[in-house]
Amino acid sequence: MSGQSNSWRRKVNESVREIVADELAELTDPGIGFVTITGVDVAPDLRNATVYYSVMGTETEREETADALARAAPRLQAIVGRSVRLKYTPRLHFEIDPSIDEGLRISGLLAELSEDEVDG
Repeated sequence: MSGQSNSWRRKVNESVREIVADELAELTDPGIGFVTITGVDVAPDLRNATVYYSVMGTETEREETADALARAAPRLQAIVGRSVRLKYTPRLHFEIDPSIDEGLRISGLLAELSEDEVDG
């Protein structure tokens, strides 16, 4: 992919992220927990977009949030379609951002190593 189209996709990704994040704050679904939209990856053909998010809470609250986001996807997709002028309106797919959990896991491992050094 050329640098110019890469730059264009980054702009589209950020625009969609901002719109979804702003609209998510307006939703009244009680299943939506404390959610942060961490990124968006719109496919090169613009037909699909993966929306990455993090959510605080228990496993049950995380599952409820995932269900609520799935319910909200058509509404959010329509808003994206009205707000961003694209050839196609991407279909939104929500996924938990794996980098957040990975960062927490690494932090935990580093804390364990630090404790071992103090104890050892």
